[in-house]
Amino acid sequence: MADHVADADTLVDLLSARGPRLDDLLARAAARRDDHLAEQGRPGVVTYSPKVFVPLTRLCRDRCHYCTFATVPGRLPAAFLELDEVLDIARDGAAQGCTEVLFTLGDRPEARWRAAREWLDARGYVSTIDYVRAGAQAVLTETGLLPHLNPGVMSPEELAALRPVAPSMGMMLESTSSLLIAPGGAHFGSPDKDPAVRLRALADAGRARVPFTSGILVGIGETRRDRAESLLALARLAEEHGHLQEVIVQNFRAKPDTAMRGEPDAEFDEFVAAVAVARLLMPLGVSVQAPPNLAGELGDGATAHSAHDDQALLLRAGIDDWGGVSPVTPDHVNPERPWPGLDDLAAVTAGAGFALRPRLTVYPRYVGDPDWIDPAVAPAVEALAGADGLVASRDRVGAR
Repeated sequence: MADHVADADTLVDLLSARGPRLDDLLARAAARRDDHLAEQGRPGVVTYSPKVFVPLTRLCRDRCHYCTFATVPGRLPAAFLELDEVLDIARDGAAQGCTEVLFTLGDRPEARWRAAREWLDARGYVSTIDYVRAGAQAVLTETGLLPHLNPGVMSPEELAALRPVAPSMGMMLESTSSLLIAPGGAHFGSPDKDPAVRLRALADAGRARVPFTSGILVGIGETRRDRAESLLALARLAEEHGHLQEVIVQNFRAKPDTAMRGEPDAEFDEFVAAVAVARLLMPLGVSVQAPPNLAGELGDGATAHSAHDDQALLLRAGIDDWGGVSPVTPDHVNPERPWPGLDDLAAVTAGAGFALRPRLTVYPRYVGDPDWIDPAVAPAVEALAGADGLVASRDRVGAR
């Protein structure tokens, strides 16, 4: 953890920086990003993960008031995707050179929805996590692509069960603010969003030796102090366990048909300051990521220009990774925000002085390390990794 930004009061002050102070903050964060890249042996390289997005189920027991991903059984053809549907998506991704299959789903929907419980029972699965394991195993066996699993809060036993079928997993912290789970808060009615529950699950992932993704949401009703304390919590977890391979800083964008549809989007300078503070605070070796499709305004001819400007600002703020970008599937969590074209993203990245390179769902520092990669999934990782731990040359990707 960076000693010069290691207390909440200092972080709150940095998060409030604007004008010349913000420019100075961005410059400091960019310098630390460059130190991070040099320490990781990839100076001048910003990465992304070529992926497909598998929405295994859109049912969830939580009721987050900004979410359009979760829905009700009557709006779905079935409670879960069948394994054949999962494999069809994965094979389409393999044909387009993808290496990651991102499993995203609601938390424990069988605890709330009878349709989910009946679907699992009819197919012999004891839980959603049990079915996630089956889906990940099928992807590994049938396509050779690498599952990245986001099933929400997991117990130590569930982490251990999933580790042999996925080289990496993730769960957003979102915020340590207890006000967000109180009446009127964005997470009211969502037991899995209790900060204590999520922090415990993140620590369990570290103890299980799982390369992990986490992060915060900016603009969902938290204060700057909440934001500071959330980033401090993630930095401490990274220092203690070494398992946080990347921290995502994501900006709130209001969506129709949600309880928060009338709330303003996160102010972009507020968001960019949070990105820069995350980069200053995280240990070297932890990547900082911001989603490229949540930059810019939706609209007509000016859209591409404004998105490019915002993406360039994120690079100034010290990010070194754009996250998953798919040539096949939409962002099912933000379906109104299309992925940028890779040529456009490469141009923005090059404009900031960096080369854009594809990476695996697990970062190079974990590739080939038996302490972090389970022996059952190691051959699939090694088959897709180049000598530098990033994605191997294109003729090796999707060959199965």
